[in-house]
Amino acid sequence: MPASLTTTFTNRILQGAAASLLVLALAGCSTTKDRMTTGSVPKLTKPVEEMDATELRSATDRLGQAYEKNPRDPVTGVNYANLLRMNGRDTQALAVMQQVAIANPGDRNVLAAYGKAQAAAGQFQQALDTIGRAQTPDRPDWKLISAQGAILDQMGRASDARQRYRDALDIQPNEPSILSNLGMSYVLTGDLRTAETYLRSAANQPTADSRVRQNLALVVGLQGRFPEAEQIARRELSPQQADANVAYLRGMLSQQNSWQKLAAKDKTPQGAGDSSTN
Repeated sequence: MPASLTTTFTNRILQGAAASLLVLALAGCSTTKDRMTTGSVPKLTKPVEEMDATELRSATDRLGQAYEKNPRDPVTGVNYANLLRMNGRDTQALAVMQQVAIANPGDRNVLAAYGKAQAAAGQFQQALDTIGRAQTPDRPDWKLISAQGAILDQMGRASDARQRYRDALDIQPNEPSILSNLGMSYVLTGDLRTAETYLRSAANQPTADSRVRQNLALVVGLQGRFPEAEQIARRELSPQQADANVAYLRGMLSQQNSWQKLAAKDKTPQGAGDSSTN
C-alpha cells in the first residue's frame, strides 16, 4: 500500500475506528470517543468529538491550567494528554503522561493512557510493554487486548493484531470498537471486501458510534461506491461534521493512483495480504 495511505489508515485505527487506546485513557465506555471525566477536571460543555478546532484549543488551555496546579492527578493528566493528542501535540502529550505515570505507577488507567501516548509518538514496542503491565492475567481487560492489536497493526504485524482482536471478541462478543479495528486492519493490507464485512457488522451493533460508520464510509468509498459512502458519512452528524467527513472522503478518493493500486490489491487471492505484512 502506498505510504501516504498507510499513514492515514494507521492513524485512523487509533483515532477513528476503535476506542481501544483513546478510550482506555479515560477508562470510559468503549464506544465513546474521549468524553472527559468531571470532578476535579474543568467541566466541558459538550463531548470532545463534537468540538470544533477553536473549542478544542480552549478546552486544552483550561485542562492545561488544571494540570499545572496538580500534575500528579491522574484524571487531569490523562484528559489533558488526550486533548493534546487531538490537537496534534503528541510529544507534549507523551511528556505529560510520563510524569503522570511516575506519580501513579500502579494505576491501570494511567498505564493504558501512557501506552496510548507512546504509540502516538511512534514508540510501539514501549507501548506494548506499558499496556502489558496494565493487564491482569486473572481478569483480562478486552480494551487493553484490543489496544495491543491496534499497536501491532501499526507495527505491520497484521496477523498478530487480528489474533488480539479475536481474543478481545472472545471476552466482549460483538463489541463494535473491536470489530471496527479488525475491519480497519484489513484495510491496511488492502483487503477491502473483508474490511467491509467487519465494519458493517460493527455498524449494525446497537452501541456503535459515528466513528464506526465513518470508517465504513471510507471503505465503501475506496471501493468506488461514493454515493453510498456519502450517505453513510452524513448519518447522525451535524451538517458541518458531515461536510467535513465527506470532504475527507473526497480527498482520499482523489488520490486516484493510490486508490487504483489499493483496489487492484483487493482483487488478489484471500490471505495474500496477510503474509506480506508479517
